[in-house]
Amino acid sequence: MKDIKVKHVSNKDQHNQNDLGTNTLTPQQLKMFHDLQDQFANNFDALIGDVNAPKTVVIVPSLTLDQEIMSKISGVHHYEERMLCLLLLLRMPRTNVIFITSTPIHETIIDYYLHLLPGVPTRHARARLSLLSCYDSSAVALSQKILDRPRLIDAIRQQIPDKSSAHMSCFTVTEAERKLALEIGIPIFGCDPSLLYWGTKSGSRKIFRDAGLEMPQGHEDLSDGEDIAHAITDMKTKKPNLSKVVVKINEGFSGEGNAILDLKHAPGKNELLLWVRQQLPHLKFEARDMTWDFYQEKFKNMGGIVEEFISGQVKTSPSAQFRVDPLGRLSAISTHDQVLEGQNAQIFTGCRFPADKAYRMTIQNQGMAAAKILVEKGVRGRFGIDFISIKEGSNWNHYAIEINLRKGGTTHPLLMLHFLTDGQYDPSTGQYLTTSGAPRCYYASDNLESANYQGLTPDDLIDISVMNGLHFHAAMGEGVAFHLMGALSEFGKLGIVTIGQTHQRADELYQRSVNVLNSALKDTTGLKHPLPGKLF
Repeated sequence: MKDIKVKHVSNKDQHNQNDLGTNTLTPQQLKMFHDLQDQFANNFDALIGDVNAPKTVVIVPSLTLDQEIMSKISGVHHYEERMLCLLLLLRMPRTNVIFITSTPIHETIIDYYLHLLPGVPTRHARARLSLLSCYDSSAVALSQKILDRPRLIDAIRQQIPDKSSAHMSCFTVTEAERKLALEIGIPIFGCDPSLLYWGTKSGSRKIFRDAGLEMPQGHEDLSDGEDIAHAITDMKTKKPNLSKVVVKINEGFSGEGNAILDLKHAPGKNELLLWVRQQLPHLKFEARDMTWDFYQEKFKNMGGIVEEFISGQVKTSPSAQFRVDPLGRLSAISTHDQVLEGQNAQIFTGCRFPADKAYRMTIQNQGMAAAKILVEKGVRGRFGIDFISIKEGSNWNHYAIEINLRKGGTTHPLLMLHFLTDGQYDPSTGQYLTTSGAPRCYYASDNLESANYQGLTPDDLIDISVMNGLHFHAAMGEGVAFHLMGALSEFGKLGIVTIGQTHQRADELYQRSVNVLNSALKDTTGLKHPLPGKLF
């Protein structure tokens, strides 16, 4: 059998492949950027540690990922709205927020978030909020749209009173966001793009190997269909009872870059490679309307991996989240059980916090081992580490799956919990405690979806929620908060976070919210939503 080709990609080369336009910086520009980052680190404690310190946060919720893959996600354009939870930064009385989007956000949605602010009059907060838009709904990443509009960049600069006390917050940080930060003249709180290889599927496997974590059998740094075929052949030859593998594009988002190959009917060693080649066009893709030709083209551009599909009678997908400040201080900030859907349960649709008590601390500790290596490599900002967990008897076995060096689907509900309750995560127990010491849990979904919801406006949703008491009760420290409201009318899609003292209470609030919406519409035909408790 032919040796498996390994595509050796340096960090620099990896990101030159992902450039949007001409976003690679010159050596002089890179030095200017690093100087900004160093200044941010020096000022960080004084700025962030003091809630009354004057500061400006420029929020760029750009999903700067492969736009053709992203287009497979229903209503993905509105996912920029998930970072509207950061409007709650306005609870700090001398903080200004500049929020930039592809298209304008309905004022009702802005009003909804501002009314969630504890102890701050809406008018006071609104005066410190600047909303800017590209007025462009095309399938181009937001950061690139901004870069293509010099007058918009000038408008952003004009809204910043003092650049020395300002920084940029992004969903992910690529060359585009780095160039935008330099154009504006402010630092980014996030990971330097030169390190993003460690957040790819291939880079993740190398980090896990160095951290001594168990992970699925597999091969990384593959570059094309022939590499995939040889990798699968090698895996099946070494493990004859291997029944299923997952092919993953290095920079796939939310499981949309994954595909499954069933090996149960694979022939013997002599015919195996030819058989695998013939089966690749018939992979079971997680993304809607995906074809082998399209998938193969993306794989050639980005590279990827093949891994064993981990099966089990009792199977969950927990994750652990971490935060590294500009000074390199590492903190564990949460664990979640992810809710996955799709024909092979590969697509992220929501999460439950905290993860199951049976393994949350194990997941956090294993994730911390990988996180420490990432910090040594210079990673900063928020990131998450995903696992697959299988229960065998009374024990759980955990397999590290991937690292996401960016904000993710677990970020905005956690921030909502923090801003709404003003509590704190306890890394010694994995619980979130309010100021009174009471625990809080939540269930969050980005995919409360029904064709019957199409045509509902944000005003309609607010009316339904007010009439039925679907809101967050500050005095009780529990309730419901919506997001992705901009996707409701066109796509029938909505996001929701339900916060309660227990998982059961959070689930009850979620189910009640679904029931209220269905009752208000008086027709539940075509309803699609992930049910609490259904992890796979």
